[in-house]
Amino acid sequence: MYKTAMLGCGGRARAHADAYRFVKGGQLAAVCDMNEELLNKFGDDFGISSRYTDLDEMLEKEKPDVLHIVTAPVLRGSNERIRYPLMKQASDAGVPAAIVEKPIAVESEDWKQLAGLAEETQTKFVVNTQLNFHPKNLELKRDVAADRIGEIKFIDASARSTPVDQGPHVLQLVSSYIDNSRPVRVLGQIAGREHLDSAQPSPMHAAGQVIYENGLHVSLAFGTVMGTMASDNQGVYSHKRVFVVGTKGFVHWRFSSWERATPEGGYEGGPLNYGEQDVVAQGNLTEAVFDWLDDENNVHPTHLKQSLAEFNLLLGLYYSGITNEIIDLPFEPPDGLMDQLRSKL
Repeated sequence: MYKTAMLGCGGRARAHADAYRFVKGGQLAAVCDMNEELLNKFGDDFGISSRYTDLDEMLEKEKPDVLHIVTAPVLRGSNERIRYPLMKQASDAGVPAAIVEKPIAVESEDWKQLAGLAEETQTKFVVNTQLNFHPKNLELKRDVAADRIGEIKFIDASARSTPVDQGPHVLQLVSSYIDNSRPVRVLGQIAGREHLDSAQPSPMHAAGQVIYENGLHVSLAFGTVMGTMASDNQGVYSHKRVFVVGTKGFVHWRFSSWERATPEGGYEGGPLNYGEQDVVAQGNLTEAVFDWLDDENNVHPTHLKQSLAEFNLLLGLYYSGITNEIIDLPFEPPDGLMDQLRSKL
């Protein structure tokens, strides 16, 4: 039974904690937040008595096997980027594994810091992009692995929120259907400056055509005018989808429904309850961290280097939109990329 701890007691942290209903290999034993009101409410609601307002103190006293870092990419009330400092803090403390909320980065500078950390840390960092752990996605991926749709020829994927907000979910979902093959080239387009000065700076809309190292062509779209609706809900968070086309059929996962076409089963489809699927997925993602701790060969599918490769694709898409050039991946993103986006848009 692994001992886990939580940094951050906001809304997303509650989703992480609630998923422990489906977690068998570990127990949430301690929580930390600088906001004592949030901290105590969280501790009371989930029956956790070990509460801290200082991360170093919690790590020293509790020595968790897994740390959930469930914080925003920036410090509350400021523009200070805190992904890298918190992850470095966990790494320096010798935490065996950590689950980090997405997005793993927001711009070139913090991506470079984390790429450096990934080369030197002993901590098994994973990013909390849980969509591929949804039960229905796991089922559809088994269909693909079993050759029920034939050889994959094309993937179309989209999210209705900004590229940096929901893009990491979609990019990891694409990776999960192709055994984490890495992207090697992107041609991108960008539009809309409304979110460039937010806590998660990003163009409002983006679209890209991507080639992966396995030769697959993937079409991506992000933003409120992109893609087809994945649910009846018009909200930006209610649209995430991946459409995988093979030589014999297809699978199509959407926010609130699914489709499949195979030679044996014909066309099938039905509704999904995203909330019910998501809490199970969160538990599955957490259990997969324990599996990695148990066995070095059970590498977590959302491990840090994989997630950084997917975020590098997003940065490459931005840079392609700025320069009107095809970008080979991985690429070294220039500092000040957000300023270049502001000038462009």
